[in-house]
Amino acid sequence: PIHQAVIVIEGNRIVAAGPRHRTPIPDGATVIDIGGKTILPGLIDAHVHVDLIGHGDYDRYYKFLGGMERLDEVMPIAAKQMLRAGVTSAIDLGTPLDILELRESIRANEIPGPRLTVSGPWITRVYLEGVPDDYQLVATNPREAAAHARTLVRAGVDVIKTWVGLTLEDYEAIVEVAHEAGLKVHAHLYDPDAIRLAIDAGVDVFQHVGSARNPPYDDALISEIAHKGIPVVQTIAHRIWVYPATVAFPERLNKPIYAKDMPADIYAEFMASFEDFHRLAYFHDIGMETRNSKRSARQFIEGGAYMGVGTDAASPLNMHDEAIRFEMEALVESGMTPIQVISAATKTNAEILGRFDELGSVEPGKLADLVIVRGNPLADISNVGNVDVVVKDGVIFYAETAANGPVTTVGNAF
Repeated sequence: PIHQAVIVIEGNRIVAAGPRHRTPIPDGATVIDIGGKTILPGLIDAHVHVDLIGHGDYDRYYKFLGGMERLDEVMPIAAKQMLRAGVTSAIDLGTPLDILELRESIRANEIPGPRLTVSGPWITRVYLEGVPDDYQLVATNPREAAAHARTLVRAGVDVIKTWVGLTLEDYEAIVEVAHEAGLKVHAHLYDPDAIRLAIDAGVDVFQHVGSARNPPYDDALISEIAHKGIPVVQTIAHRIWVYPATVAFPERLNKPIYAKDMPADIYAEFMASFEDFHRLAYFHDIGMETRNSKRSARQFIEGGAYMGVGTDAASPLNMHDEAIRFEMEALVESGMTPIQVISAATKTNAEILGRFDELGSVEPGKLADLVIVRGNPLADISNVGNVDVVVKDGVIFYAETAANGPVTTVGNAF
C-alpha cells in the first residue's frame, strides 16, 4: 500500500504512480481528488457467466428467454453490473458463441463492461438438460473432444472450458489442441477422480475445487496441486455465503437499480424467481455444503495453493454487482488476509489470464484499470463493494455517489 498516492493516466496507460511528494502532476492535467478513499487495481473475476443475471432457477430462466432468443438483452446488463462492481476484466466460462459479439462490442466501447476472455460452449460427455444446446459440445470419444476444441479455436475463443464425464484421453486431446493454439484449458472440477485426470492431462486452471460441493479432499491431492502451482479458482461464495446472506437480509434482492438495469418484463421475472428462495433447487444441499465448507473451503488456502478469485456469477442470488465482494469476503473468512485476497483478484488473476504485463497492478506502463472505493479494504474487505469510480482502459465510469467535480465532466455515469 502507498499512502497519499498520485496516479497519472495518459490515454489508456498509467504513466506515473507513487507517493504524492515523488509523483509530479503534469501541467494542464485534469485532477480528480479522491482523498479519504482507496485506489485498487481493476478487479479481475476468473469465473463469470455473462448470460446470467442471478435469476433463481436455470430451467425457468432459459424458458423465459426462449432459449437464446433474448441473450442479446441480458448480456449487456450483466456486463454493466460487473463494471459497476469494479470488475474490469473477467473470464466467461460457458456461454454460446454469441458472446464473441458482446466481447467485440465492449472492446469497441459500444457498451460498458469488463474486458472479456471467453470460452464459448463447454466440452463434455454429459448432456445437461434444461440448458440450450448451444451451451454444450458433447463428445463420445477423444477424437470428437479434439474436434470440438478445434471448432472453438477456429471460432475465436480465448480459452477452452471442460465440463464433466471426460476421460483422461479426452482431457489430453483437448489440452493438446488448446496448447497448440496458445490457449489455456479451464476445467469444471469437483470429484477427486476427475481432478486426478486433469492433473495428469496438464489442464491449466482448476475451477470450483474446494467449494464444498464435495467432502474435503485428501491432503496428498491438495499438496500435489499446490506443489505444481496449478491455479485454483474455488468459487466458494456462490452458494455457501450468498444463501445465508440472503436469509439474513433478503432486502438485498430488492435494489431499485435492478429495475433501472432491466426491461420491465425481465425485471418482473427476475424478482418473481426469488419467491420462496429458500426452496430453490440450487440450494437443496446447502446444509451439507455449509458443513463441508468449515474445512474444505480452507484446504487449498492452508495447503499453500496458487489461488485466483472467481465468483460463478450470476448463478442464483449471486448478482454480478455483488459477486466479487461476496467471494473476497468468503476467502478472508476462510483464512486469507485481505491483502492476499486483493492480490489474488488482481495480480494472480492477471497471471492466470497471461496478461500481467498489462493488468493486475498499478504501475507505469500498464493499462489504466483502477477502482476507487470508500473505506479501507485492508481493515475490512467488504469495503471493496463500496465502489465510487471505475477506470477501465483509461475511460472513467462513476457511480452516483461520485457524481461531482471533474469526474462528471470526463466520466460516464452507469
